[in-house]
Amino acid sequence: MNFDIDDNNLYAYTAGKSMDPALPTVVFLHGAQHDHSVWGLQSRYLAHHGMNVLALDLPGHHRSTGAPLTTIGEMADRVVTVLDAAGIRQATWVGHSMGSLIALDAAARHPERVSRIALVGTAYPMKVADVLLEAAAEREPEAIALVNAWSHSTLAAKPSAPGPGFWTWGGNQRLMERVSQRNPAKVFLIDFEACNRYDQGMEAAAHVRCPVLAVLGQRDQMTPPRAAQALLDALREAGAPVSIKIVDAGHAIMTEQPDALLDALVEFMRH
Repeated sequence: MNFDIDDNNLYAYTAGKSMDPALPTVVFLHGAQHDHSVWGLQSRYLAHHGMNVLALDLPGHHRSTGAPLTTIGEMADRVVTVLDAAGIRQATWVGHSMGSLIALDAAARHPERVSRIALVGTAYPMKVADVLLEAAAEREPEAIALVNAWSHSTLAAKPSAPGPGFWTWGGNQRLMERVSQRNPAKVFLIDFEACNRYDQGMEAAAHVRCPVLAVLGQRDQMTPPRAAQALLDALREAGAPVSIKIVDAGHAIMTEQPDALLDALVEFMRH
């Protein structure tokens, strides 16, 4: 589905389903240098089991045109604009890494548009090492290779492929390269700087009341479970019901443990 927003196209994958305002809706938000395709299994399953699905390409990513947005708050506001365009009042927001910060920020500032949030591979603060920011600015292929290596807990997760010709490691590398090739802007650097600068996580947590699910990778080198603990404690203290699922994966939870993530999301959205 394509939306004309501010004279640019914003793409949302719907698994071929039309929006039905009578059905519950889930919005999927990718991380830095990614796009909607990282949610392949989860988005397709939910779309064919009674939910509206909007798996977005954020501005400047893959099929969505325009300049990449530079702050987490701008990204959250843009997703609200997409919900308006789709005729959807409220949704579950599911975000990975950078996307988890978008969901958190939206739950605090737009509570009427958020029924619950799932934070996948999250952390706060989500600081990015200076060496990685420098690589993203000056040597982007090197930065992509570094992040791809750090995102996976193994070269070949077991089972290593869901089908013939599928390679999780190589697929993620190519996805990040494709985002760069389709947009001359330094998307990787802009995304990383947005994560690095976001300093409103604890303030946002203090205003969140909706149910929260955290799905964390036990072997995540980018956002290890301990890096999310302070945020999750703050959400609990504010009164948000928080549940946590630890899976045997690195940062690439959607591909290393796709079924475990889907099971956690389905269970979360049942209650």
